[in-house]
Amino acid sequence: MGFLKDEGVVYKPVDSVDLGPDSKEVYLRANVKAPRMAGFLVKVFAWLLESRIFGALMLYILKRNNLIHKLVSFAELQESPLFVPLHPHEGHGEEEKCTKPDHLSPVEQVQLATDCLQTSEEMNKINPKLSFQRWTILDYSRRYMSQEVTPVMVAKKFIAAVIESSKPLRPMSFFIDFNPEDILQQATESTHRYERGEPISVLDGVLIAIKDEIDCLPYPTTGGTKWLHKVRPCIEDACCVKRLRSCGAILVGKTNMHELGAGTSGINPHYGTTRNPYDSSRIAGGSSSGSAAVVCAGLCPVALGVDGGGSVRMPAALCGVVGLKPTFGRIPHSGVLPLNWTVGMVGILTGTIEDALIVYGAISGPISSDQSAQVMPKVYFPLLKAPESRSDIKLAKYGEWFNDCTDDIRVCCSKALDKLFDLYGWKTIEVTMPEIEVMRLAHYLTIGSECSTSIACHLEKLDMAELGWDARVALSVYGAFNSREYLNAQMIRNRQLQFYMKIFAKADVIVTPTTGVTAYPIKDDALKTGELDYINGAALVRYQIAGNFLGLPAVTVPVGYDKSGLPIGLQFIGKPWSESLLIHVAFAMQAPCISDYRRPEIFYDLLSKD
Repeated sequence: MGFLKDEGVVYKPVDSVDLGPDSKEVYLRANVKAPRMAGFLVKVFAWLLESRIFGALMLYILKRNNLIHKLVSFAELQESPLFVPLHPHEGHGEEEKCTKPDHLSPVEQVQLATDCLQTSEEMNKINPKLSFQRWTILDYSRRYMSQEVTPVMVAKKFIAAVIESSKPLRPMSFFIDFNPEDILQQATESTHRYERGEPISVLDGVLIAIKDEIDCLPYPTTGGTKWLHKVRPCIEDACCVKRLRSCGAILVGKTNMHELGAGTSGINPHYGTTRNPYDSSRIAGGSSSGSAAVVCAGLCPVALGVDGGGSVRMPAALCGVVGLKPTFGRIPHSGVLPLNWTVGMVGILTGTIEDALIVYGAISGPISSDQSAQVMPKVYFPLLKAPESRSDIKLAKYGEWFNDCTDDIRVCCSKALDKLFDLYGWKTIEVTMPEIEVMRLAHYLTIGSECSTSIACHLEKLDMAELGWDARVALSVYGAFNSREYLNAQMIRNRQLQFYMKIFAKADVIVTPTTGVTAYPIKDDALKTGELDYINGAALVRYQIAGNFLGLPAVTVPVGYDKSGLPIGLQFIGKPWSESLLIHVAFAMQAPCISDYRRPEIFYDLLSKD
């Protein structure tokens, strides 16, 4: 369709772009031109996109109307493409930390991370009385050590709770698959270790759920589909799962997710819609919907997800838990479905930042045979003893971007920043971060191209009836991107990384809300077909793309609630390999907020004595 070619933007050189607070750069809001569709409408739309007569023209119009042509496809850029955001180590100064010798085992790293935490007495001094608190890894470990409860007792409560949550009236749909017999076998082995006084680590007997995008025996890995596990069998644990298992963790099953990770709602027509424990009529977010919801509901203190476009941090924020996405390459990707090679990362969902640190200790670090190990710096753990231990943190904030959210989120996150200044003297510096919408579109083009390419050989033989309708639409759009568009997107990746590194020369971290909206209602017409809601989708991913597209570490921390009682998260984005600093900042943010955390509507207390 060369005769229909649109005019593309001519981007000026990076060094000509003013990143200061008074920059004349215009903030472009998301220009989504696509109505919400579900039910019969999404079926018709999928049929039209797949038709040889109408499909190409409709896809062209969609790309043009949503500014992909103008900002990406036909843009003129001077930068070279950056295909993989694997960062060199530039030797950033590290804050107060626990030093880590090289070549420690996961068990040794977990012990080192645990040594960096407060004692129970220190924790009680800072938070003498909490209105609500999820049980932590150390809570489980202490109860097991004292013989008050055993892993078998907890496992039995967990199994009963999952069955309870699956009742037909309004199923929570937390899991795609869980195996009570396997869970009890693991719990029995852990119980015997505690009886002998020989637990492997503080993770021994702790329940951990795994997103169904990560290999974990004895389960198939479906990626939220009805077919992918048939053509790609799971033959061994993913590297991150092996490391958790070596620490004695009980792996309790595969959590629900948006089909192929191709959506933000967590609505899955095959395995049910994961519901938000704070309000079961609302979404949990996606694509790691089940992982966020099980932590929120108290079923597990920890779950793993995969974050390709905010897919850990977004549902974490909507469900009021912590979501940590490390630097690209920090956690091995071995055994994870190859749906997004250069933007996806294993992430951690927990009730507290301390638990995130422990699990980060267990699963971080290269595989010795991995080539990326040559550029990866050492893993450092922050000393989480006192949140006020540093007074010189600078937070970069782009006001127009920060405020592009609902009023409740804007006010709540602004108040959170005020707390950081009042408690620790941390200053917020105003900056301009250009071309944010351009990066969102370039990321969408990249993740879509990588997803469709990774499963292309299977799609040729697939009965399309096995795909959800919203996934069929997504794959039609993903398959419409060409090599020039992909190359331009990678040039934009290089350009954006240069902008971010210039910002990091002035500030330690970048701060934003985690999402632009809180959890929105689930509509009945979407349950069997999925839904297309690109307007809400763009608002949910608004602040999260840099973490994926640029491979930067990022973390979300719960900081409050909207007028409907739905959780709000604040996000911190760090320099490459700066997880230690990022976790310290998140810990400092959690400290003044944790006393106001609220119990969800759906919650299971697995350590109660009844």
